[in-house]
Amino acid sequence: MADAEGGPDMVSFRELARRLVAEGIVETISHQRLSKISREDPEFPPVVKVGRSNAVDYRLAAPYFRGRVTRPGWRTDLKGRPPAADE
Repeated sequence: MADAEGGPDMVSFRELARRLVAEGIVETISHQRLSKISREDPEFPPVVKVGRSNAVDYRLAAPYFRGRVTRPGWRTDLKGRPPAADE
């Protein structure tokens, strides 16, 4: 891991997922989910292509995930279809 005053601590999405879980920032996350979040959320830290892999600065990603508000979806496999919204 880079020093606080050093350069960026670039990690692959696989390593980012492993660190976020190991440090207790998130309960569980996959590198595929990280890839999807990076494409959909404009607030996601800058992604750099390294060969065929994506990399992100861990020093920017950790605070992003600490402050990220999650909204889990409706579990259709457990609860069936969600109720219709009253209008």
